[in-house]
Amino acid sequence: MTLTLRYSTSFTNQSKPQILKTPDDFSRMICFTHIKPSSRARIYNSMQPAQLLIEKPSSFEGRKTEKWEKLHELTGHPVQDTRVPVFVMLPLDTITTGGNLNKPRAMNASLMALKSAGVEGVMVDAWWGLVEKDGPLKYNWEGYAELVKMVQKTGLKLQVVMSFHQCGGNVGDSCSIPLPPWVLEEISKNPDLVYTDRSGRRNPEYISLGCDSLPLLRGRTPIQVYTDYMRSFHDRFRDYLGKVIVEIQVGMGPCGELRYPSYPESNGTWRFPGIGEFQCYDKYMRASLKAAAEAAGREEWERSGAHDSGQYNQFPEDTGFFRRDGTWNTEHGQFFLEWYSGKLLEHGDKILTAAKGIFQGTGAKLSGKVAGIHWHYRTRSHAAELTAGYYNTRYRDGYLPIARMFGKHDVIFNFTCMEMKDREQPEHANCSPEGLVQQVKMATKKAGIELAGENALERYDADAYAQVLATSKSESGNGLSAFTYLRMNKQLFETNNWRHLVEFVKSMSEGGCRMKLSAHDLSRTDLYVGFIKDRSCQKRKEVTLV
Repeated sequence: MTLTLRYSTSFTNQSKPQILKTPDDFSRMICFTHIKPSSRARIYNSMQPAQLLIEKPSSFEGRKTEKWEKLHELTGHPVQDTRVPVFVMLPLDTITTGGNLNKPRAMNASLMALKSAGVEGVMVDAWWGLVEKDGPLKYNWEGYAELVKMVQKTGLKLQVVMSFHQCGGNVGDSCSIPLPPWVLEEISKNPDLVYTDRSGRRNPEYISLGCDSLPLLRGRTPIQVYTDYMRSFHDRFRDYLGKVIVEIQVGMGPCGELRYPSYPESNGTWRFPGIGEFQCYDKYMRASLKAAAEAAGREEWERSGAHDSGQYNQFPEDTGFFRRDGTWNTEHGQFFLEWYSGKLLEHGDKILTAAKGIFQGTGAKLSGKVAGIHWHYRTRSHAAELTAGYYNTRYRDGYLPIARMFGKHDVIFNFTCMEMKDREQPEHANCSPEGLVQQVKMATKKAGIELAGENALERYDADAYAQVLATSKSESGNGLSAFTYLRMNKQLFETNNWRHLVEFVKSMSEGGCRMKLSAHDLSRTDLYVGFIKDRSCQKRKEVTLV
């Protein structure tokens, strides 16, 4: 199949919608011409014309499927909710290991298609392992500079993630980008630089927060290294901050999330829905726990730690710590969990303090990401959340302290699993993504901060989009200030998937309340990728989609 991106200032009439066929032996491509700013765009199949979203008004009701109805509920009432801008995550390997923009022509064509669909902007990871690869304080931003200019040219906005973690070994990781070689060299000399579980297993995803203030990285502390990195980014892109680059998401842990790496999937260590394990057994974390226990006058608590907390793939009731009336709900358990979660909050506070000092006044917003750990949420102890560092139980709100810490620095609370429904989850896992999202919506509202969302897994179906639309509203707790869709890839541009995305973006821009467009689109919206302005145009560049 060949997809062609062409441009027009008006839409032509068609008697009936065409179907876009997708035989496997055709490559997926975009073709485009140079356009005037006022042009409209559409996706066109070189085999036959294809209308992605157009239906004859007379047959509209008869064509609606149950899932489609969920995504596009009709109403005659005016829109009450505010607009929710939609961003799309770029591929993890947008920048090559050599520091260059990957497949620039394909990227440009994809960005143009996203712009035509009404997307607000895109998100990209600024990988520490690529930018500071050649040595301490030696930064290479060239590939990112090319991307920023390209995004600006297409009229999109950009969210940039300060990614201080490795890529690889987690859900959705399609490539491997380790920490900078010089950092890995220091880790090889001192393995306690990284998180460690009770059995001594090391995790190289992210530097342990236990050494945040120790000058163990060639004379600098990890916090100083992160600060220098962010300052370098600021200095390189100061002219784009607040204009093209509208948000800086500050990475604070594995997967860029403020958490411990308690459920590592690499090498089959953990599998869903295991409770995970506490990650506080490097010598720096143990020293901190010992000091806290001595300050509390209970030195024996440091020696025992969370000794009865089980293993990665166990369930709460299999352990002495997490079972219904386990150690978690004793004086000793509460001390340990307050220390463990408190260290995570301190870590986030230190990094965000540095980020605020660098980016305040630039016009770019700051955000931080929190993981949507929804399994075992229906149990008393919320074991999987506890091992990740979120002290959230049936009797304690673990997300309000995080939200208040974010609020201290004017940081947007970015949360995942917005697309998930309780009924989609396996019964034995005691999941409640909907309950978790609702709790976070209430916590962020109480803290007076903005809430933004992401989908946790790649989804292209109408049910997932409908769930995001529902959670984006503010009837109960915070509504969403923005949504970032995971992720741009070839599958996203397939006919039905693209149609769902475009309709979703339109619905979010109208508060989840919209009518399907007529065949002629007399309002001349930017909803689709539209008809051909000049069929005699011969000069077209062709590039494969990202």
